[in-house]
Amino acid sequence: MDQYLPVLALLVLAALFAAISFVASWLFAPRRATEAKSAPYECGIVPSREPPERFPVRFYLVAMIFIVFDIEIIFFFPWAVVYRELGAFGLGAVVIFAAAVFESFVYLISQGALDWGPVKKIVRESPMVSAARTSESTVRRVGLEGRVEEAA
Repeated sequence: MDQYLPVLALLVLAALFAAISFVASWLFAPRRATEAKSAPYECGIVPSREPPERFPVRFYLVAMIFIVFDIEIIFFFPWAVVYRELGAFGLGAVVIFAAAVFESFVYLISQGALDWGPVKKIVRESPMVSAARTSESTVRRVGLEGRVEEAA
């Protein structure tokens, strides 16, 4: 029982610290709520507009990419530790797993998971993007009068 006494003392001290912190903040905290204090705060930037009601789907697609790669890393660590003992079976299992992960990544990319922001809208809707536009039709050459063309 003596070996658990330091652990018990640490738990008691942690509980006391938490309780004292809550009581002190309740006693000493200012209670004058203002509009500035009630406003949402993010990195010191004053919000210029209200946040949208719903998150766009691309937010969830990016989150899915994050989860897919997390799961891949989690499963690669045990395989890397014992890959010599697994032999060809382990290699085949990892190749199948990596193919499934890659397929899900390709699906997320095809759904536009990494095409977000205003740039995508500008590129789609811009009349500047056209197959008829070339450097010959859009670049105006100035100052070429009187120059001697170099012989090729």
